[in-house]
Order: sequence, then C-alpha cells, then structure tokens
Amino acid sequence: MFGLELWQFVAAFVVTAFAGFVKGALGFAMPMVMISAFGSIMPAPVALAAMILPTLFTNIQQAVRDGRAEAVASAVKFRLHIAMVAIFICVSAGFVTLIPQWVMYGALGVPITLFALWQLSGRPLVLNLRHRRRAEGWSGVIGGLYGGISGIWGPPLIVYLLSVGTEKREQVRVQGVVFLIGAVVLTVAHLFSGVLNAATLPLSLVLCIPAFGGMMAGFALQDRLDVGQFRRWTLVLLILTGLNLVRRAFEIWSL
Repeated sequence: MFGLELWQFVAAFVVTAFAGFVKGALGFAMPMVMISAFGSIMPAPVALAAMILPTLFTNIQQAVRDGRAEAVASAVKFRLHIAMVAIFICVSAGFVTLIPQWVMYGALGVPITLFALWQLSGRPLVLNLRHRRRAEGWSGVIGGLYGGISGIWGPPLIVYLLSVGTEKREQVRVQGVVFLIGAVVLTVAHLFSGVLNAATLPLSLVLCIPAFGGMMAGFALQDRLDVGQFRRWTLVLLILTGLNLVRRAFEIWSL
C-alpha cells in the first residue's frame, strides 16, 4: 500500500492523526512528531515526503481559521519577523555544508529548553514594550539563520510570542502564517528535488485525511483551554521540542 507494508501505513496514519491533534491544540510540533516517528518505520526520503503535504495543508487551515483578513492582518503585524526569517534562511542556506548540524541542533535546543523551564518555574520573561520591535527582528534573524541550515525556524517565533504575551488565538494564527511560508518553500523544493514523486505524492496526499481529522479534534481542545492552560501546555511541548533537538544533536555527533 503506497509502497509500504500494511502495518507501516496504519502506523503512519495513527501518528499523523496524533500529530494533527497536537498541532490543532497548540499550533506547532506536527513535523517534529511525524518525522521522529516516521524515521523509525520507513526510509528517510519517504518519511520526509509523507509529512510534506499534511504539513502544508494544515498550516493553511491554521493560518486562515479565523478568516483570511485576520491572517493578512497578523502577517502585516509581524512582518518584521517574517521578513527576517525569509532573508536569513536565504543567507544561511549556503552555509549548510560548513556548519555541523549537531552544533546547530544543540545550540537551538538547549536555550529553548532552558527558556521553557524558566517560564514554567513561575518566573516568566516579559519584554518591555520599548524592546518588542527589536526582539521581533532578532527572533526572525535567529529563526532564519537556523532555518536555512537545519530546516527548523519555528521555536524562536514561539519564544517571542510567549515573551510578549500574545493572545492565544493570535499566537496560533501567527504560527500558522509563518509556518505556511516555510511549508510552501519546502513543498516546491522537494517537487524539484524528486523527494515528492509519483510514488510518494499519493502517500503524502492520503495522510492529509488523518492530519485534518486530528487537527479538528485539536481545535476543539484548543477552544476549551484557558490562557493559562494553553500557555502551560505550549511550554511543555516547547521543552519536548528542545529536548528532541538536543537528542538529535547527540545522535548526529555520535555517528
């Protein structure tokens, strides 16, 4: 079935539904959940291809859930961050072969984990209004630099949004807008690279079904979470994301 054994396809279906649920509830971590699990049950190129279309289409849904006008307004409001991400992804992409990936994963995972643990300890970092514009720009620069080398640019945005106390629905919407830009680039790139091809495209397309089903269930949970619960679970997931990056750094370093 789609080049996979039945058990592999069923496992991929279940994992995608769970990843969609997490994304619907908190607005991020879908690629992390999918690629971590898929990498254990299928070849790496197939695993990457399988997650591309579910990631693309769920980001579209996340970005426009409150309406296209709101999505555009959020893009305009956080245009500095978005611009810096786009610019510095292009700048850093050329250094992929020069900087060890384990260094980049570790350098991103450790501070993200420490930040989230600090926030959960009850000592939140709240940025002064005078410094928010500067922090927005620098978070975009950092996200772009890491994104061009490692393909991960979301955590610095989440750290910034938490630090400025962004309202729950807007935080999820902004994450969707920024992640969507990256997902479009990723999709186009791998249509040309051959990762998305006649064999893998149908699998990726079919997995959009559990992704959307899980996301709708996640949206229902998100709507019931109060601001404190949403923030707490976001921080917990951010810790898991950071620890996964550190794990990946050690995995690459030990090879």
